[in-house]
Amino acid sequence: MITRRHALCLIGSGAASLPGLSHAQARLTYELTPKPVAQGVWMIEGSTDYFTMENGGAIVNCVLLQGDSGLIVVDTGPSLRFGEALHRLARTLDIRGVSEVVNTHHHPDHFFGNQVFAGQPIRALGETIGLAQAEGDGFADNMYRLLGDWMRGTEVTPPRNVIEGGDTTIDGRALTILPLSGHTGADMAILDQSTGILIAGDLVFFNRAPTTPSADLAQWQSSLGTLAALRPAAVLPGHGPLDPSGDAIRQTSAYLDWLADTLTRSAENGLDMIEVMQSPLPKRFAAMGAQPQEFQRSVSHLFPDVELSVLPRGN
Repeated sequence: MITRRHALCLIGSGAASLPGLSHAQARLTYELTPKPVAQGVWMIEGSTDYFTMENGGAIVNCVLLQGDSGLIVVDTGPSLRFGEALHRLARTLDIRGVSEVVNTHHHPDHFFGNQVFAGQPIRALGETIGLAQAEGDGFADNMYRLLGDWMRGTEVTPPRNVIEGGDTTIDGRALTILPLSGHTGADMAILDQSTGILIAGDLVFFNRAPTTPSADLAQWQSSLGTLAALRPAAVLPGHGPLDPSGDAIRQTSAYLDWLADTLTRSAENGLDMIEVMQSPLPKRFAAMGAQPQEFQRSVSHLFPDVELSVLPRGN
């Protein structure tokens, strides 16, 4: 029996073999490169584009932390294939491989590689576990539709081990867990105590437009204030390059301010959704990765509620 998901996968398989498609598409493999960030910390930097057949959905930053018995992986990528590549890469850094996994939140590009590590603890906030269980299948259908054969064999594997906020030790590494929200209903940021590096998850984007399908912009801004007050040695965002200056937090906050103001003024001026989507972007935000797609997606996600809050209601 061919399920809807298998059918979508077969469609993707056919597309990848068509003449004119790139060598990367034809091979359907991820070539992951670890970037040393600090002692015992490596970053795998994702593309700043949206999901495409060209990038295979590898748009997320994953982090490897050296633990006592192996490597702690923070976020596992968008697919089984990616998780397998991550597993192979980890063994080149530490022959013992991966000892523990942490998921910062429940969006599919951050946890769909989990099934490769099902034998290890997979930690997340309790709310994140519930969201991954509730929304994972819907995310999977969308990912198969977008990425086709890149997703072959991927099954939703939610995190299962609850991690609490505050100072903790995972595989001998001292971390501070910050349970926050705004990008989603449950967003974890992690401060590595030995290096001062802040692993911000998708609370922070850098030179890449933030995604907002689950966003509460006011709560997100509050969480950014909490992160800025930490004054970390460097910020490792969920998407975009490492930031040793703190600019990533400020840039994300400025973008969210501009987005909220643009949507509110557009509603007050009586614009419809299509007109808002066609609004020109300021130069500083137009140059971000995944634009104008992410702005247009934000309009579709957020503008209806903004209209309801701004426009007068009849009796």
